[in-house]
Amino acid sequence: MSETNEVLTLQAVSVRRDDRFILDDVDWTVGDDERWVLLGRNGSGKTTLIRIASLYLHPSSGTVTVLGETLGRTDVRRLRARLALSSAALANRLRPELEAVDVVMTAKYAALEPWWHDYDEEDRRRAHTLLARYGCDGLADHPFGSLSSGERQRVLLARVMMNEPDLVLLDEPTAGLDLGGREELVVTLDAMAADPSSPATVLVTHHVEEIPPHFTHCLLLGEGRVLGSGVIDEVLTDAAVSECFGLAVELDQRDGRWTARAAVRPV
Repeated sequence: MSETNEVLTLQAVSVRRDDRFILDDVDWTVGDDERWVLLGRNGSGKTTLIRIASLYLHPSSGTVTVLGETLGRTDVRRLRARLALSSAALANRLRPELEAVDVVMTAKYAALEPWWHDYDEEDRRRAHTLLARYGCDGLADHPFGSLSSGERQRVLLARVMMNEPDLVLLDEPTAGLDLGGREELVVTLDAMAADPSSPATVLVTHHVEEIPPHFTHCLLLGEGRVLGSGVIDEVLTDAAVSECFGLAVELDQRDGRWTARAAVRPV
């Protein structure tokens, strides 16, 4: 078994706004061969945590180390080129008229427009190859804004792999998808997670049903604090998830997929 190297480490990380802690004393380590799901309800601090991990937000206190470099002591613009982030906020910043192939290709420099940097035919070929890998090469010349929600998410997955990142951060990629679109995306994410050559991955979600079977670890976040962290089968328990969401729930696992339902109370 190969040695696991740390790609992301947070030590005693807190984010304070006025008198409220959005994150409170968070410790978290992600290894280069691990696939993490970050689970919590609305307002638990998940997006804030991802913004820190993607180097777009400095914590109020604590230490953040990404790919061996410490936030606050490194050029984040250069380091971001080794990360890949997919989020609704990023998707909303993409010009709707931009062709899908350019959405993917511009990730080479973490850019939003192709005229900001120089690209060559090899860059364009790689973008087409990635679109084909995620089942959307036929959409290469389609405007991003004309695509369905599911198509946009597959294009964004192709985008995150453009610069061969060492860490992939996916902030609620299934948001807004219907059942078919969600299941197609879960299958795609599972194939990526199962590939040993894929980089370390963090998936943010509200729902255990959206966890791909090959994801290995879970971080439960509640009101800015870590409620559980570690191997997924050990962390996802009825008691832990009930505490996380403030509701008594029962979990079930079948063929690697999780489901949750409210615990039945006797009348």
